[in-house]
Amino acid sequence: MTAKTKSPAGLGARHDRTVQEYQHDTYKLRGKLKEPTVCSECGALFHKGRWTWGPAPANSGKIVCPACLRIRDNYPKGLVTIKGGVKDEQHEQVIGLVKNTEEIEKKEHPLARIMSIEAKPEGLVISTTDTHLPRRIGEALKHAYHGDLELHYDKAEDFVRVTWMR
Repeated sequence: MTAKTKSPAGLGARHDRTVQEYQHDTYKLRGKLKEPTVCSECGALFHKGRWTWGPAPANSGKIVCPACLRIRDNYPKGLVTIKGGVKDEQHEQVIGLVKNTEEIEKKEHPLARIMSIEAKPEGLVISTTDTHLPRRIGEALKHAYHGDLELHYDKAEDFVRVTWMR
């Protein structure tokens, strides 16, 4: 017979663990890529488990990165809507601020890109390939021009909507 051993108080098996729900993302890579791998469209390099910018070694594999696939399919992961008179009065400055914010973010994160900038009846709409870039653009607009910033994260869809208005 075996004797039952008691575990110290509070160190038993956990029954309250949270289960990570399955989140389907068509653009997420399945499995690991052979390293190094380079995007055949934009030149981003997959090295040491992440996408970076850099020269592609001669023996690198070729693939189309998730950001280029999103751009090709016109399937954004985030939207920024700029409302109010500032989008008309200072159009070039606002676009310049948005593009500069993208450049700063893209240096560190190659998959964070602007897909399109469109003038629509509801305002200037910027679609992105990433969920973090819209927030950064919204914060940059708020810092530069003040105004109101709204963030709406849709966790079920893994999508973000940012609205800035002045």
